[in-house]
Amino acid sequence: MTHFQWVLRQVSRRLWVRASLIGFLGVLAAIFALIAERYVPMELPGQIGADAVGSILNIIASSMLAVTTFSLSVMIAAYGSVTSNVTPRATKLLMQDSVTQNVLSTFVGSFLFAIVGIVVLQTGAYGARGRGILFVVTIGVIALIVVSLLHWIDHLTRLGRVGETTDRVEQATREAIEARLVDPWLGGQPMDHPERDIPEDARPVSADAIGYVQHVDIGALARCAEAFDLEIFVAAQPGVFIYPHTPLAHILGTIDEAGERGEAVDDIRDAFTIGAERSFDQDPRFGLAVMSEIASRALSPAMNDTGTAIDVLGRMARLMSLWGGGSGGGEGEKEIEVRFPRVHVAALAADDLFDDAFLLLARDGAGLIEVQLRLQKTLAALAQMGDSSFKAAARNQARIALLRAQAALPIEVDRERLKAFLDDVAEVEAQPTPHDESARLSAGREPGTGGG
Repeated sequence: MTHFQWVLRQVSRRLWVRASLIGFLGVLAAIFALIAERYVPMELPGQIGADAVGSILNIIASSMLAVTTFSLSVMIAAYGSVTSNVTPRATKLLMQDSVTQNVLSTFVGSFLFAIVGIVVLQTGAYGARGRGILFVVTIGVIALIVVSLLHWIDHLTRLGRVGETTDRVEQATREAIEARLVDPWLGGQPMDHPERDIPEDARPVSADAIGYVQHVDIGALARCAEAFDLEIFVAAQPGVFIYPHTPLAHILGTIDEAGERGEAVDDIRDAFTIGAERSFDQDPRFGLAVMSEIASRALSPAMNDTGTAIDVLGRMARLMSLWGGGSGGGEGEKEIEVRFPRVHVAALAADDLFDDAFLLLARDGAGLIEVQLRLQKTLAALAQMGDSSFKAAARNQARIALLRAQAALPIEVDRERLKAFLDDVAEVEAQPTPHDESARLSAGREPGTGGG
């Protein structure tokens, strides 16, 4: 995704953009009746007076203004509820809710349609055919309002609820993970070990701002690499907090220090979009971190909602299994198209993903046996998926959670129960799987013979 496409997507998600567009359509609808009457070849049956159409438009204008004001107050209350009961990071997703934006935009557009219709009607610009066309369009607007109201009433029953907001975060995270699985290196050359793969003589390109990397335009970096005959090694991926002198990328190549280097550096910096907040689009780790925050807020003394924390663990299992099942740990390189061979990008590390997903839960739920049991079950299931790095990250996270639980569980009974569960898990993992058995048999060895 180019920088322009990313900016266009962000702008299109704003309420005022959609409201302005539909409001403009409402104005055009009112003017349409004035223009269309010139091209209607026949007289419409019946006579529609200006008072009849004007009364309907007055009702629409007054009611839509009230409904829009009420809906905005409900929307603001929902934002406050999400901020206090879920997490402030999820409010951005609620602000981008398409249903809310479409309904409010319909109300605003209907209001503007009615106002413009009343103004033009009072000037006497509509003839008999124009009033007939305006009446037909008004009936269509009323039908649209009724449908929007019914949809809005149904939507209000869920807006701002913990479960609904968690669904939105999970969906946004799923989309980011799926996009990253399709393109684990964002179209560039893979870097398995950034510390070793970046040449020592590569020169860093430092940031000149403070904030989070929201988007990286790999295509722009590739064009810069082609123009200046460079190899570019991306150092700051989406989600990284940067400040002046933080390397955004490293460049390798011969360029003129006096002229071309400055131009190349500017082009590379322009390819990185930096903002005050993280974005869900290119940053799967942010979605996992927000999910973890929801569980952490639920486990706070003010909320004391272990059910939500357990629900989040189930969602985490779905998301992380998607990453493990999709070989997010770095396998499948032969199947991934490298579109920009001059740009080198590292894949996301499994350890970082597990930290974002489970570290807060392990800390805040350390003293709750029900949370610890579900956490260990989740990690035990994930330890059976993915590549070796994914499995190792799951086991490491389970070990950290166990250490926290042993120090925080208040009574010995809970500690013994947790230990018994982990012993059962270890016993199951120690048993040979059908795949292991078939591998031994194919190698000419019988089970339990030690290969002799």
